[in-house]
Order: sequence, then C-alpha cells, then structure tokens
Amino acid sequence: MTRIHLILSFLLWQLFLQFQHPCHRNLVSAAADGGGGKWALLQSSIGITAMHMQLLNNDKVVIYDRTDFGQSNISLPNGQCRNDPKEQVLQTDCTAHSVEYDVVTNSFRPLTVLTDVWCSSGALMPDGTLIQTGGFNDGDHVVRVFKPCSSGSCDWHEINDGLIQRRWYATNHILPDGRQIIIGGRRQFNYEFYPKTSTTNKVYNLPFLVQTNDPQVENNLYPYVFLNVDGNLFIFANNRAILFDYTKNVVVKTYPQLPDGNPRCYPSTGSAVLLPLRNLEGSAIAAEVLVCGGSPKGAYTSGQNGNFMGALDSCGRISVTDQNPQWVMETMPMARVMGDMLLLPNGNVLIINGASAGTAGWEYGRNPVLSPVIYRPNNLVTSRFEVQNPSTILRMYHSTATLLRDGRILVGGSNPHKFYNFTGVLYPTELSLETFLPSYLDSQVDDLRPQIISPVSQSQIGYGQQLVIQFSVSGQLNGNLVTVTMVAPSFVTHSFSMNQRLLVLDGVDNVKLVEKSTYETTVMTPRTGILAPSGFYLLFVVHQDIPSEGIWVHMQ
Repeated sequence: MTRIHLILSFLLWQLFLQFQHPCHRNLVSAAADGGGGKWALLQSSIGITAMHMQLLNNDKVVIYDRTDFGQSNISLPNGQCRNDPKEQVLQTDCTAHSVEYDVVTNSFRPLTVLTDVWCSSGALMPDGTLIQTGGFNDGDHVVRVFKPCSSGSCDWHEINDGLIQRRWYATNHILPDGRQIIIGGRRQFNYEFYPKTSTTNKVYNLPFLVQTNDPQVENNLYPYVFLNVDGNLFIFANNRAILFDYTKNVVVKTYPQLPDGNPRCYPSTGSAVLLPLRNLEGSAIAAEVLVCGGSPKGAYTSGQNGNFMGALDSCGRISVTDQNPQWVMETMPMARVMGDMLLLPNGNVLIINGASAGTAGWEYGRNPVLSPVIYRPNNLVTSRFEVQNPSTILRMYHSTATLLRDGRILVGGSNPHKFYNFTGVLYPTELSLETFLPSYLDSQVDDLRPQIISPVSQSQIGYGQQLVIQFSVSGQLNGNLVTVTMVAPSFVTHSFSMNQRLLVLDGVDNVKLVEKSTYETTVMTPRTGILAPSGFYLLFVVHQDIPSEGIWVHMQ
C-alpha cells in the first residue's frame, strides 16, 4: 500500500468518525487548523521503527526498537545473525533492531543488539557515552554501552547482569556526580545507580511508587524525573509528585495532586518538561514543571473493551521551588495522548505526535493528532499555545521526536502492533524519519538569524566562568532581544524525554559591535553541576526568538 493510499484511507476514516462521533469532529477540525512550521521527509524507511532515540555529540542519533517484533526491514552488517534461544519470536534473526542515523549525511547504518531492548531507558554519561538500561525478557538486567566514534565502526557493548533489578519502563537521570539513577519500572518500586560502587551496589526502596501504583493499570511507569535546582529530584508518577533526596532516601516535600486527579504517566501517557532555568547571577533560580495531555482514569481498561475515551486537553504547571507550590491548569487547543514535549532552543515547548483518543498500548489509540503545538511559557496565559502546520504521517504509539543541532526536530516511529504490520491495519507500522522545521527556520528570517563564530564546536567550558561568544547577524540586530541558551540532549521514548534541560545564561545585556555584522557578548556559565550536570550541551545564540545553529560544548 502506498503512502498516498494510506493518507486517503486515513482521511476517509476521519470522515467516518465525524459522522459517527460529534466529539471527534471537533478534535479533527482543531488539528487541521495549521499555523507555522514545515515538514520534510528524510528517509522513507530506516528499516526499524524509532521507538527509542538519543542524539550524540557527533551529530548522530542512536535509534532502536525491540528484538521480539520478529524480522525488521534491515539486515545485520556483514551477514551476521543473532542466535538467542531465549527469544520469543525468532531464535535466529539476521536483521538489525538498532541503527545509527547520521544527521549531516542523512544516512544510516545497522547496529547490533543481542538482548531485548523493548521499553528500556537511558542517559548520556559526562563523556558522551550512551548508557542504556534494561528491557524485556533476557534484556531486563542488561546495561548496554554505546560510545560515539567518527570511524563508523562503533557498536553496542552489552553487560549482562549490569542491573540488580529488572528494569522495564524505568526512567534514568544523570546526577551531578556523574552517576545515573534508574528509577522504577514494571513492578519495581525502587531505584538503583549506575555505575556501581562498593557503597551503591544495592537497591533502595521508594514507597512513593507503591502509593502511585494503580493495581489494574499501574500508571506510574516511566515516571517524570527532573533534577531540581537544590540538588533533589522532582519525581512525578500517576497524578502527583514529590521532591526526593536520593542521597538520604527521604521525601523532602510532597506536592498537591493534580486538580483533575487524572493520571499522566504510562500507559495514560501524557508528557512533561522542566521549563527553562534562568542562570541569573545573585538570584535564586526558580524551577517550573509543565505536564500536558494523557488520558483520563479508566481509559486503558475502556480501550481494552473497544471504547476509546477522549484524551485530556489540559496541562498542569507548578513552581517546584515555591514555598507553597500549587498546580495551575491550562487548556491546550486540542486533546492529546502519547504526545512528545520538547524544549526548543528559544525556550518554547513543542508538543508533537500522538492521538486524541485512547491510551498507549497495543491497538488502544485512536484519532491521530497531526498538528504540533508551540507553547510559549513566558506569554500571558491566554496566548501561550499556537497550533502548527500538520504532518501527513501518523505518529501513534511508539513514536519519538528529538531536537537536532540545527534546530530541526527529528521525528520517527509509530507501531501500535505486536509485530510489524504494514497492511490491513488502521495504523500501519511506520519506518520513516521526517523533520519538523519550526517557523524560526523560515528563510524569511535568515537575516535575523545569528551565526556563532566562537567558541568552536566541541569546546570545553567550566563552571561559573565568563564565556565570550562572538556571532554574526546579517540584518539589523536588536541587542535587547539576544539570549544564550544551553540544551542537554535527551533520551526519548514513550513520550518522555529523559534528562531534557535548558538553561538561559546570564549576562547578555552587554552585546557590543566588533566589526560590521559581528558582535560579542559575555555570559556566565552555570555555577554548579546541580544546575548543569557534566556532559555535552548544545549552545545557541537566540535573537528575537530565532536561534543560531547550535555548537557542542563540553561542560566539565
């Protein structure tokens, strides 16, 4: 079946829904009212569906799905086959279930994973190495290591029994000391650390995960975890959150439940971001979390019975650092479940992918939402959301999206089936990659777009230091509308981008002209590893909401 036939089939199905379900009619029309942004197809097929993604500091993206789908559409390199007697579908499999995508050349190559990586988690270490943890079946205790290289020959290295407990639907977060904390997972109400040391080679109970566990559905899987500016962890599961001191294994603060009481974590599957942190010298840094979308109570069991409840159209925003924090609720232009939330270089939030009915899980989502939405956190409450132009590719369960260095959004995945199904199903398995180009990449604003001259990409920077940045702008510069941001590349799966973080650096009120069209500004780097854990970041100069192409900086 061709893509044109698929799109026509989808449109006919949408028309059917409009006549059958009035509530769906409103959601479909809202999604069709496009605004800014453009879409471009990169690859019609990379051979696998992009269930998990991680951008590396060499502008390559590691992508993988799972080993128990059966055969993928790309062979392992050099005629290899994977022999695994524990595998549930194919014990001998000569196809790949992971690829490395090269952003610069728009090409990809197969990688080799030996154990099942289904619904796993990960994060980057301070040196840029991807640590991926857990999965299913024979992969649930495995730690996999992928170290970026320029030779095109690097591949996964697997450490069996690298974890103490099985980790399936867990969340990872990098810590200021360079370790990763791995929290939760299916029937795991605890956490552990990686790498192991003599004092941390153990599992720590986390009763909060028991308290937020729905006996029928769970709804506390892939919990939303953010490193707060005080060094504690903000952990959100189901419909509420705590501030947690992982060094003492104590809850520092309990936050109010979301006012509507609806779950937001898997399989209800909303999404969440830590809003931009402003690294202001001499000021207390405020931290806010935004949680959007998901599905209401009972939606998962309802979907099992063939009744697909409408998704949530609400967002909850809370100031984590307030003395008496309260959720403030906002309404999105359209309902969305299984949507990804990404921080853009200019500090806005992109909400992309997903559906407007049902939940995550096999065949439980309905009514794809094709139009992304921009959320502007600094605008008045009544003018924060802006609907963007729609894609033509449906991105349902097991879709992903991640920010690239040039400001584009890489979008892939979608497979709501237990196997690869391309025909005879409502939402065929999607192996393509495309990009969404926000309106800040329009050619009409090229004369306002900064271009960083120095420092050069891959520069090392320290904490609490002055950083001199030179950049050019071909058009008229407004020095009062220049900011410098740092974005941590995140590990994304199941609608949550782990370790996502954006800092707005202080000191850009001193922009000065160096020579024609060339300017200089001095900013202060983050003061501590609590604000910005060691590792690689994308640094952008932003002028009138229009970001430069980013450069890689290594925070050490």
